[in-house]
Amino acid sequence: MGSATTQALAASTNALAAASGVTLDTAGEFFSAAALVGDSSQLSGALADSTAPAGARAAVAARVFSGASSTVKDVLAVVADQRWSSSSDIVDAIEELAIRSVAIAEPKTDVEGELFSFLRVVAADPELELALGSRLGDPASRSALVSTILTGNASTATTLIVTSLVRQPRGRRIRQLLNRAMKIVASQRQRLVATVHTASPLSADQATRLSDALSRRYGEQVSLNVVIDPTVVGGLRVQIADDVIDGSISARLADLRQKLAG
Repeated sequence: MGSATTQALAASTNALAAASGVTLDTAGEFFSAAALVGDSSQLSGALADSTAPAGARAAVAARVFSGASSTVKDVLAVVADQRWSSSSDIVDAIEELAIRSVAIAEPKTDVEGELFSFLRVVAADPELELALGSRLGDPASRSALVSTILTGNASTATTLIVTSLVRQPRGRRIRQLLNRAMKIVASQRQRLVATVHTASPLSADQATRLSDALSRRYGEQVSLNVVIDPTVVGGLRVQIADDVIDGSISARLADLRQKLAG
């Protein structure tokens, strides 16, 4: 991410944070805006044109999104008024605003957990992953497939995110889309997400103690996504972003074997 985009994204997310009345409908509008801009190289280029006179890009956004709600129009005006490193960055930014809007609209819904659960379903089913990631498939069909799978298994908020993302993957794999969405939701809620691999389910007390310990270590609230993994063979393997804390017996045995072999 270029420095221009970093600053532009910060200004855009601040504009969303300052907005009032953000709902799932707001999120839907942002997803539609991201799709529209992503499908038109002419529009994305115009909105990201750093040589355009001051206010010209915002004027383009105002014309294109004249039918949007006032909240969406105001935030998109800020987006268009920024300097972006590339036209693809502005599409990513609008998509991120959509995901953040879901997190704002549904603060008590476990969106990260539901996204993670669907990620596990996809990871366990190569045919499903292929169907959702195929460039040849119809976007509406991919969206309908996701909706069918998630009905009764996930909230409206999570379903909105996933169905919207598979409509316009823009060359990204479904696992990449879901992982990015989880990180954005966690960021909006100012917390980290830890993926915990364990041979057996954690009790409520164990989960609370682990979450509290990780929160103290990282200085931020940490929520857990638990994966039952027989290969762990006792103990835990915890991953937060690029950090891996491996206290499993299998890891210790592997380390011992490596030392004996060396």
